[in-house]
Amino acid sequence: MRLMPRQPVPSLEFDLLGGGRWSLAEQKPQHFTMIVFYRGLHCPVCRKYTSELNGMIGEFDKRGVSTVITSNDTEERAQEAKDKWGLPNLEVGYGVSIEKSREWGLYISTGRGKTSIGVEEPALFAEPGLFFVRPDQTLYWATVQTMPFARPHFPEIAQALDTVVARNYPARGEA
Repeated sequence: MRLMPRQPVPSLEFDLLGGGRWSLAEQKPQHFTMIVFYRGLHCPVCRKYTSELNGMIGEFDKRGVSTVITSNDTEERAQEAKDKWGLPNLEVGYGVSIEKSREWGLYISTGRGKTSIGVEEPALFAEPGLFFVRPDQTLYWATVQTMPFARPHFPEIAQALDTVVARNYPARGEA
């Protein structure tokens, strides 16, 4: 499925580490909700990527962006990622179904054993995706990848958001 800018996104709910349940419908950011789908504990690129975001969470907060990261991982694997990767500033979700990942347009990969860091890949897991959703639950910006490499950099995203908000820049790609 391909999500379209300026159109409603699918519903999204998942459990959070530390308790509670995250629901996109309940988010009330000033400008955007940023949802980062990461591949899971097995991914060394995700470790670096989420660590970068963890260090910049204040930059997104001050820009009116609420942020969450999530994956198909189990609670145990998500907790291990949060602990080992040092992500104290991030809300970390877990247990997103493969079906829900597909609904969000994420590519699904088949596990191929242990990764370079010695962690077993799940049988199926979603490749990375980054979404900015407006408070009215419509898609503003999406980046969906088939590989773990060459992801958008958070400092560039933060700078772009300054322009987006200042100029009331419209969502693009809707035609």
